[in-house]
Parts: sequence; C-alpha cells; structure tokens
Amino acid sequence: MLLLKKRRSVLLASAAVGLAVTAGVALVGTAEAASTLGASAAQTGRYFGAAIAAGRLGDATYTGILTREFNAVTPENEMKWDATEPSQGRFTFTNGDRILNQGLSNGSKVRGHALLWHAQQPGWAQSLSGSALRTAAINHVTQVATHYKGKIYAWDVVNEAFADGGSGGRRDSNLQRTGNDWIEAAFKAARAADPNAKLCYNDYNTDGVNAKSTGVYNMVRDFKSRGVPIDCVGFQSHLGTGIPGDYQANLQRFADLGVDVQITELDVAQGGNQANIYASVTKACLAVSRCTGITVWGIRDSDSWRTGENPLLFDNSGNKKAAYTSVLNALNAGGTTNPPSPSSPSPSSPSPSTSTPPQPGGACSATVSLNSWNGGFVATIKVTAGAAPINGWTVGVTLPSGSAVTNAWSATNTGSTGTVSFRNVSYNGQLGAGAGTEFGFQGTGAGPTTTPTCAAG
Repeated sequence: MLLLKKRRSVLLASAAVGLAVTAGVALVGTAEAASTLGASAAQTGRYFGAAIAAGRLGDATYTGILTREFNAVTPENEMKWDATEPSQGRFTFTNGDRILNQGLSNGSKVRGHALLWHAQQPGWAQSLSGSALRTAAINHVTQVATHYKGKIYAWDVVNEAFADGGSGGRRDSNLQRTGNDWIEAAFKAARAADPNAKLCYNDYNTDGVNAKSTGVYNMVRDFKSRGVPIDCVGFQSHLGTGIPGDYQANLQRFADLGVDVQITELDVAQGGNQANIYASVTKACLAVSRCTGITVWGIRDSDSWRTGENPLLFDNSGNKKAAYTSVLNALNAGGTTNPPSPSSPSPSSPSPSTSTPPQPGGACSATVSLNSWNGGFVATIKVTAGAAPINGWTVGVTLPSGSAVTNAWSATNTGSTGTVSFRNVSYNGQLGAGAGTEFGFQGTGAGPTTTPTCAAG
C-alpha cells in the first residue's frame, strides 16, 4: 500500500481457493466486450482504478496505461497527513492536487487516501498526545476534506486502526490513546466538511471472516445502529498465493450492514495462481451488488511497493500480463449491476427524493432516492422517526408493473412485486425522536415513483 508498509509484515492469505460468482446471480451481458479495464467495469456501474504517484506522472508509458485502462485513481502518499500538513496549521496540496487533476481530466473517480492513520504522521503530530492530538487530528480532517470538497468520490477517513492477531480489538497508537471514539469523531468531521463524499474505513488482513475483520464488522454495525456516518469499507487485499474461501461471503456480510464495499489496494504475488486469483477477486466483487469497484496498488510491477514479487497487471515494461487478461475477461463476463452512487459525481443524477411530512407521536416518515439504468435500479430509503422514539418500523413501497425486488440490505422484505413491505432488522429498529436510518434494495424494471409509507412499531 504505502511507503511505510515495508515496515510491517503483511499476513498474506494462503488458502488457494477459487471463487465463483454465486449461482443465480443475474448476469449483465454486453453486445460487444469492452477492451479496457475501466470500460469493462463501467458496464456494471463499477470502477477499476489504480493507485498512482505524482512523481511518475512524467513517465509517458505510465500515464499512457493510466489514461487508457483505468477510470479511478487513488494517491499513494500525496494526500496523507505528512504530505498535506508538514507543519502544524500549514497545509500544502500541490501533489495531491496533481493526482486530483490527473484523475478528473480523464473523467475518473478520485479516492482520497487517507485522512488519519497511525503511520506517516508528520513529526509534530507524533509529538502530541491527548486532547492536543485529538484537536489537531480533527482539524486536519476538516481542513483537508474541505479543500477537496465536492471533488472526491470516496475518502479513506481512517486507515488500519485494528490490531492483527486474534483479539479483534483496536491497534494501540497515539490516536487510539486519545479515546476510543476517535474514529467516530473523524467520520463526523469528514461528513461535516464534505457531505457528498463516501466515507470509508480501510484495513488489511480483513479479506476473510476472521477476528480482525469481525472487529471491524462490529464497529461498522455499531456505527450504523447509532447513525455515525460511514458509507463504505475498504479491503486492501494484498494477497499471496491464494485467497480465503469466504472472501465473497465476507464482502457480502459487510454489504448487508448497509455499506458499500471496495477492493482498495489489490495486488497478488506472481506465481502459478496469480491470474486465477485476480479473476476470483474480480468475480467476487461483481457478485456483490454493493461492491462498487476495485483499485490495484500500482500500475507496473516496477511501481509496486512489493519489490521482487511482480504483483501487478502490467510488467516492468508496461506489457499486459496473463493476470490482466483474466481480469478483463471476468469484467466482461458481467455480474450484478451496481449503478453510480447517488452521492458521487456521475453521468446521471438520481431522481429527487419524495417524502411524507413527519408524523407526530412516535410515527415515522420515509424518503426514497433512486439510481436507475436501463432494466434496473437501486433504491435507498431513509426512515425518520417523528416527535417520539420508535421501537421498530415497517415501510411500504409500491413498484410499477413489471418491476421486482432482487435483494435488500439493512431490512427484510415481504414480497418482491407490487406493494412490497420492508421491516427493520435487529440493529436499526430503535430510533430516537427525529433520528434516522437507511436501508436499500435493488430491483429489475423501473424504480418506485410514489411516496413510501412508514408505520412505527
């Protein structure tokens, strides 16, 4: 991932298990296969991106591959704390802006990486502790997110805050020692600074169901239950000679919490399985409707932080490897369709929300936002309690004739056509007065055009 990743060992997964798209998932066919990674991913509303370095943008081979193949970019180091605030209160965005402008000029999404991390802190921040560090950290989040407001698709707000090993607990760091709520505070500050950016938590060694990924899962579930703003979880996926057999299932369990999942730093050690592993990761993402995209950590093998492992899709000279072909073929085979996010820049804007006026005395209201495409849609429903707390809710959504619900998250549905009833799940039924929660569903045909109903209790 990062320069300092060379200071820690990555626990590479060793179970060489191929993943296949779950049986029964609708495939999206294409009349003509796309010939680049970004174009292929875009067929299902996803991105396929690369982490890039400002210092390599003068390399014609590097930028040629970048502009041809990828429709998303992530800065390797240029937006981190040490790069953007080298001395306290003095911000510099020159190289971060170079990455941003490179991506936007190519019509690409830009992922911001990373607002807070225990590593790559400037020396002045390393010398702080307690309330002084907390204040400086939140100010840093606010200033950097404000500088890039409206231009970043998704931020890795907090990076690698959980410990390796079997505890499933937080990593000890100067940030953690400011109080266990520091991650929550960072996400709230990021949301206030840039309401439209997707806010992600990002970590490594969380690719399968294990103690560490479950620790992250429990944090995300808690955040969603309390209304702490979190929109996505990033899985770094620095892989060795295999992948966990429950890789796709792990992505899906996070998606079921009502967050997007993203493969944020993919690279795979070269060996006999490299092409198959890349294809399996791609298929797993395509099989999870809320997996919004994949980023490889570098372009050519010579650009990788994993020296000597040749873990990327292009060789040192910029030639396509077998792994490239396996990814392209998997993308062109299709998967569940994931339309552009309503909170990120996209070619089409979501339909305006419709709502019912807040109701008194413990009742609730619902609003719906749509992203639609030819043959399908995703609906995001926000449920808001009225003047009194509620202990559960049921939302009714009427679908046009010929439309059907294919899957839902953060709610259980009764029926799939006509008037469909959605009931809260265990973690999002209790809402304080005026508080809200969200659930969503994907469907075929046209999305709902009428106002949802909401009943409390």
